Amino acid sequence: MERVLLNKLPKVRQYLYGIFSVVVVAVICYLLSAFIAYKIVALLLLFTVSVLAMFLDILPLLLVALLSAFIWDYFFIPPVFNLHINQTEDVLMFLMYFTVALVNAVLNYKTRQWEKIARKREEKRNTLQLYNTLLNSLSHELRTPIATIIGASDNLKADATNLQEEDKDILVAEISKAALRLNGQVENLLNMSRLESGVVKPILDWCDINELAYDVKNKLKEYTRAHTIIINIKENLPLFKIDGGLIRECIYNLVYNALIYTPANSTITISAFKHNKNLVITVEDTGKGFPADEIENVFEKFYRLKNSHTGGTGLGLSIVKGFVGAHYGTILLENVKTGGAKFTIKIMAEASAEII
Repeated sequence: MERVLLNKLPKVRQYLYGIFSVVVVAVICYLLSAFIAYKIVALLLLFTVSVLAMFLDILPLLLVALLSAFIWDYFFIPPVFNLHINQTEDVLMFLMYFTVALVNAVLNYKTRQWEKIARKREEKRNTLQLYNTLLNSLSHELRTPIATIIGASDNLKADATNLQEEDKDILVAEISKAALRLNGQVENLLNMSRLESGVVKPILDWCDINELAYDVKNKLKEYTRAHTIIINIKENLPLFKIDGGLIRECIYNLVYNALIYTPANSTITISAFKHNKNLVITVEDTGKGFPADEIENVFEKFYRLKNSHTGGTGLGLSIVKGFVGAHYGTILLENVKTGGAKFTIKIMAEASAEII
């Protein structure tokens, strides 16, 4: 989360905060003047100006530097309560203090300006990189299902009288599958947009995890002809207070990811249980698992495994992590010793009594 800096406040408040900080430090030093030398006070005031230089704009900062110099002279350099300085050594120290305070203020301010410019350049570079990555991904991911829908629709229209019912069913199934894939990509883009804008705020309500799991299974039935989805959730599992829409989307993306990237005849198991005060949801498959050196990267936006087949935008798992994070939960990926991968979602959530 970006820091809330004082230089984002109105100038008047910056002047007040700066003056107040220096005066407070000066008062504390004055009360302790019997125990600390006035040269030590100079170091403390300089430290205060250095800290304020990290936050204030240049004009409030220069005022603070000037004020600290004159406070040090008037209240601490002998003779006190007088701007006159008797000893040459003290005059040189005062001039040095004055110079160091001003130079420190200006340099710190300039450093922050350079950092801001560098940060903007980096953000622009990252934005362009993400934009190019997104275009490259979508050029394939959106074109493929659209081409499938158009081709199958044209075949149905052109050869409607000559096609066998079985062929018609196959074409309709292809259209349905392509439409589902297209809808999934659009949903992922919308969800990533919500995450990027920071508007994802879970709306908590009592949810039946069994119902969410079966909704996902039914929604993905077009993809399950070569796979088996098992739901391993007890019927008396309590209801949990979560955002059902977000968690359903998490389960959907994890299962869809397994269906796409595991070999035919693989089994995907959705499990859920209550552990202490946590809702734990797991999605486990019997595929080949993930390369050990890439597991840490799979939740990054637009990341795709090095040896994976073409297709996919690399958004699904990053969206899952974002939605789980919106619940202040965690998600863990690990390879199963017997083969395959296992995703574990853990969310602290209020639970009802077990259903009898």
